[in-house]
Amino acid sequence: MDKTVLAYIKKEDSYLMLYRNKEENDMNEGFYMGVGGHIEKGETPDMALIREIKEETSLIAKKFTLRGLLHFANDDYKEIIYLYTVEEAEGEIGECNEGDLSYIKIKDILNLPMWEGDKYFLDLLAKDEPYFELELIYKDRDFVSVKRLK
Repeated sequence: MDKTVLAYIKKEDSYLMLYRNKEENDMNEGFYMGVGGHIEKGETPDMALIREIKEETSLIAKKFTLRGLLHFANDDYKEIIYLYTVEEAEGEIGECNEGDLSYIKIKDILNLPMWEGDKYFLDLLAKDEPYFELELIYKDRDFVSVKRLK
């Protein structure tokens, strides 16, 4: 089972969002999401978070919080996602080879094209919920169900 990190970098009343539009055969193509990626062998989730943010945005994460754990399933693909918010990052945003990066006001994010289940955890983040765990089930990118585990 894949293990990944997903980060929402906050700046004032906005999150840095990645519009996935540059990679071929990307299961996330056409969707907005935070930044992140796979946890490599020997890495902790925190280490992967710092590396992925640097690789995708050129920013250095300085202050971040693990907000939850997402159990994601789409057909036969399963993934555990460590969900973070980043409260402080240094540097200037660079080019991302996976898509276009832009800060979007948190109040407007739920109107963007995204995985339907993302709206559940983004709402919990906006409400500043303490640590949570969700199970998100899809069939061929179509949303099936969400279940709060914690």
